[in-house]
Amino acid sequence: MANSRILIIGPSWVGDMLMSHSLIRQLKQQDPRCEIDVLAPDWCRALIERMPEVSNSIAMPVGHGSLQLGVRRRLAAVLAERHYDQAIVCPNSLKSALIPFFAGIELRTGWLGEMRYFLLNDPRKLNKSAFPLMVQRYVALATKGVVSAEQLPEILPPKLAVLETAQAEALEAFALPKEKLIGLCPGAEFGPAKRWPDYHYAQLAQQLIDAGWSVAGFGSSKDAEVVDSIASQLTDKARAAFYPLAGKTSLPQVIDLLAACDGVVTNDSGLMHVAAAVETPLVALYGPTSPDFTPPLSDKAEVIRLIDGYLKIRKGDDDQGFHQSMIDIQPERVLQALEKVLSE
Repeated sequence: MANSRILIIGPSWVGDMLMSHSLIRQLKQQDPRCEIDVLAPDWCRALIERMPEVSNSIAMPVGHGSLQLGVRRRLAAVLAERHYDQAIVCPNSLKSALIPFFAGIELRTGWLGEMRYFLLNDPRKLNKSAFPLMVQRYVALATKGVVSAEQLPEILPPKLAVLETAQAEALEAFALPKEKLIGLCPGAEFGPAKRWPDYHYAQLAQQLIDAGWSVAGFGSSKDAEVVDSIASQLTDKARAAFYPLAGKTSLPQVIDLLAACDGVVTNDSGLMHVAAAVETPLVALYGPTSPDFTPPLSDKAEVIRLIDGYLKIRKGDDDQGFHQSMIDIQPERVLQALEKVLSE
């Protein structure tokens, strides 16, 4: 009997893509011989290629939010030749279910949403209160008949492969020390409300450097301004031990470099999930967004949040757009939390 072939329609965001790795790991645990391919946006493929359970990463040629039916049909025709036994659609949009439908994949599994009932022939009706975590909702798609989180198997956390040779090359390329290194991830998508203020990051970085640590600031090119702002607030002496890397690294390099850090301090962001997936001790700072839905999936993580509930805002009430709940998290408390995870 041929091995089963499964196509995962992956999410579009880095953090969500990482959480879907728990689904992939569960599928592989249920059937070690199954072959799993993942269709996802190009910017997520570096993550997929570090997931040992995945056979192939396939680039989604359609941009986020774009329909392009002709492009989807052409890709579906190519995928139909691979004769998948099942497609599991992680996003809840109608568009994300089109390609498996066009490809004629025999079993098409996903949560109901956006009037896509006719595109799925294994539709699941989501009870959000029964599966409060996003990762639970993904893992629940691996089996039938599970109606609550209590019935799920033990969730296998996302775990990315770290390439030692590539890691050594990245450390050398950016002249980073191989020990006593702390990573900061001060950026976040969707505006400044999810960000811990740069002046708090700068104060923390100054204290760490004064204590003998080196500090690296990670992020995309969009985060370069905030990382440079942190550097500008350090003393001249401290600046020599601060490495502003936002926009300078590829995603594979970030994976390996976050794994090389002794600890990471991060906002609720995609890089928070990367740090968790390479098992680096981390402190995660939350404000309006809630760790009750997308926490760092790591037993080496300490979460700091001063408010309850969930606020869907992109800009806080501060002049710079920070949310007061993030401003109120003091660097001393973060330093204490970091020392705690480093000592465990």
